[in-house]
Amino acid sequence: MSSVPATLVTTTDLTAERNDDAVRTILFFDGVCGLCNKAVDFVLARDQAGTIKFAPLQGDTARQLLTPADLADLNTMVLWVDGQSYRKSAAAVRILWRLHWGWRATGTLLWLIPLPLRNVGYTLVARNRYQFFGKKETCRMPSAAERLRFLP
Repeated sequence: MSSVPATLVTTTDLTAERNDDAVRTILFFDGVCGLCNKAVDFVLARDQAGTIKFAPLQGDTARQLLTPADLADLNTMVLWVDGQSYRKSAAAVRILWRLHWGWRATGTLLWLIPLPLRNVGYTLVARNRYQFFGKKETCRMPSAAERLRFLP
Protein backbone atom coordinates (compact mmCIF):
# COMPACT_ATOMS: atom_id res chain seq x y z
CA MET A 1 0.00 0.00 0.00
CA SER A 2 1.30 3.45 -0.91
CA SER A 3 2.33 5.87 1.81
CA VAL A 4 0.76 8.73 -0.19
CA PRO A 5 -2.89 9.38 0.73
CA ALA A 6 -5.32 9.02 -2.17
CA THR A 7 -6.46 12.64 -1.84
CA LEU A 8 -3.02 13.96 -2.69
CA VAL A 9 -1.55 14.64 -6.11
CA THR A 10 -0.31 11.43 -7.65
CA THR A 11 2.80 10.77 -9.70
CA THR A 12 0.60 10.69 -12.80
CA ASP A 13 -0.80 14.15 -12.02
CA LEU A 14 2.71 15.56 -11.59
CA THR A 15 3.82 13.93 -14.84
CA ALA A 16 1.01 15.48 -16.81
CA GLU A 17 1.68 18.85 -15.20
CA ARG A 18 5.40 18.81 -16.10
CA ASN A 19 5.15 17.05 -19.53
CA ASP A 20 7.81 14.55 -18.44
CA ASP A 21 7.89 10.80 -19.06
CA ALA A 22 7.64 10.07 -15.33
CA VAL A 23 8.13 11.80 -12.02
CA ARG A 24 9.41 8.88 -10.02
CA THR A 25 12.30 10.43 -8.09
CA ILE A 26 12.09 13.82 -6.36
CA LEU A 27 14.74 15.38 -4.16
CA PHE A 28 13.08 17.70 -1.64
CA PHE A 29 15.48 20.26 -0.19
CA ASP A 30 15.50 23.31 2.09
CA GLY A 31 15.08 26.00 -0.54
CA VAL A 32 16.78 28.74 1.49
CA CYS A 33 19.82 26.69 2.56
CA GLY A 34 23.14 27.43 0.85
CA LEU A 35 24.43 23.86 1.34
CA CYS A 36 21.19 22.37 0.05
CA ASN A 37 21.36 24.54 -3.06
CA LYS A 38 24.95 23.39 -3.62
CA ALA A 39 23.76 19.78 -3.28
CA VAL A 40 21.06 20.44 -5.91
CA ASP A 41 23.69 21.95 -8.24
CA PHE A 42 25.89 18.87 -7.64
CA VAL A 43 23.09 16.48 -8.57
CA LEU A 44 21.96 18.56 -11.56
CA ALA A 45 25.48 18.45 -13.00
CA ARG A 46 25.85 14.69 -12.50
CA ASP A 47 22.38 13.29 -13.18
CA GLN A 48 22.98 13.13 -16.91
CA ALA A 49 19.79 11.20 -17.60
CA GLY A 50 17.74 13.90 -15.86
CA THR A 51 15.73 11.39 -13.85
CA ILE A 52 15.87 13.24 -10.54
CA LYS A 53 13.41 16.11 -10.14
CA PHE A 54 13.72 18.77 -7.45
CA ALA A 55 11.28 20.57 -5.17
CA PRO A 56 11.73 22.78 -2.12
CA LEU A 57 10.48 21.44 1.21
CA GLN A 58 8.63 24.76 1.46
CA GLY A 59 6.74 24.17 -1.82
CA ASP A 60 3.40 22.85 -3.04
CA THR A 61 4.75 19.48 -4.20
CA ALA A 62 6.23 18.80 -0.75
CA ARG A 63 2.92 19.70 0.92
CA GLN A 64 1.12 17.29 -1.42
CA LEU A 65 3.46 14.30 -1.18
CA LEU A 66 5.29 14.42 2.15
CA THR A 67 4.11 13.82 5.70
CA PRO A 68 3.72 16.72 8.15
CA ALA A 69 6.79 15.40 10.02
CA ASP A 70 8.88 15.64 6.82
CA LEU A 71 7.66 19.17 6.21
CA ALA A 72 8.49 20.25 9.75
CA ASP A 73 12.07 18.95 9.62
CA LEU A 74 14.09 21.26 7.39
CA ASN A 75 17.28 19.67 8.76
CA THR A 76 17.08 16.87 6.21
CA MET A 77 16.69 16.46 2.52
CA VAL A 78 14.04 13.94 1.56
CA LEU A 79 14.37 11.67 -1.45
CA TRP A 80 10.98 10.50 -2.69
CA VAL A 81 11.15 7.42 -4.95
CA ASP A 82 7.90 5.92 -6.25
CA GLY A 83 6.03 6.98 -3.10
CA GLN A 84 8.72 5.89 -0.63
CA SER A 85 10.56 8.62 1.33
CA TYR A 86 14.19 8.45 2.45
CA ARG A 87 15.75 10.97 4.83
CA LYS A 88 19.16 12.12 5.97
CA SER A 89 22.09 9.87 5.00
CA ALA A 90 19.79 7.23 3.47
CA ALA A 91 18.62 9.90 1.01
CA ALA A 92 22.20 11.02 0.29
CA VAL A 93 23.36 7.46 -0.42
CA ARG A 94 20.39 6.74 -2.69
CA ILE A 95 21.08 9.94 -4.62
CA LEU A 96 24.68 8.86 -5.17
CA TRP A 97 23.44 5.48 -6.41
CA ARG A 98 21.53 7.28 -9.19
CA LEU A 99 24.60 9.11 -10.52
CA HIS A 100 27.65 8.09 -12.55
CA TRP A 101 29.38 4.81 -11.58
CA GLY A 102 32.08 6.56 -9.52
CA TRP A 103 29.45 8.19 -7.34
CA ARG A 104 27.58 4.88 -7.10
CA ALA A 105 30.75 3.34 -5.66
CA THR A 106 31.04 6.20 -3.18
CA GLY A 107 27.41 5.65 -2.16
CA THR A 108 28.07 1.96 -1.64
CA LEU A 109 31.08 2.71 0.56
CA LEU A 110 28.98 5.13 2.62
CA TRP A 111 26.24 2.50 2.88
CA LEU A 112 28.72 0.19 4.62
CA ILE A 113 28.89 2.66 7.52
CA PRO A 114 26.08 1.81 9.97
CA LEU A 115 23.01 4.04 9.55
CA PRO A 116 23.10 5.52 13.09
CA LEU A 117 26.72 6.58 12.62
CA ARG A 118 26.06 8.00 9.13
CA ASN A 119 23.11 9.96 10.49
CA VAL A 120 25.18 11.43 13.35
CA GLY A 121 27.55 12.93 10.77
CA TYR A 122 24.64 14.08 8.61
CA THR A 123 22.89 15.70 11.58
CA LEU A 124 26.04 17.55 12.71
CA VAL A 125 26.43 19.13 9.28
CA ALA A 126 22.69 19.79 8.90
CA ARG A 127 22.41 21.61 12.24
CA ASN A 128 25.26 23.94 11.33
CA ARG A 129 24.58 24.35 7.60
CA TYR A 130 23.37 27.95 7.84
CA GLN A 131 26.51 29.01 9.73
CA PHE A 132 28.82 27.21 7.31
CA PHE A 133 27.04 27.83 4.00
CA GLY A 134 24.63 30.70 4.64
CA LYS A 135 20.89 31.15 4.39
CA LYS A 136 19.08 32.76 1.48
CA GLU A 137 16.03 34.95 1.76
CA THR A 138 14.18 33.12 -1.02
CA CYS A 139 14.11 29.66 -2.56
CA ARG A 140 16.47 28.80 -5.40
CA MET A 141 15.27 29.90 -8.84
CA PRO A 142 16.17 27.43 -11.59
CA SER A 143 17.67 28.62 -14.86
CA ALA A 144 15.65 28.29 -18.05
CA ALA A 145 17.50 25.07 -18.91
CA GLU A 146 16.79 23.59 -15.46
CA ARG A 147 13.15 24.64 -15.19
CA LEU A 148 11.61 21.33 -16.33
CA ARG A 149 13.47 19.49 -13.57
CA PHE A 150 11.93 21.61 -10.80
CA LEU A 151 8.50 21.11 -9.31
CA PRO A 152 6.60 23.79 -7.39
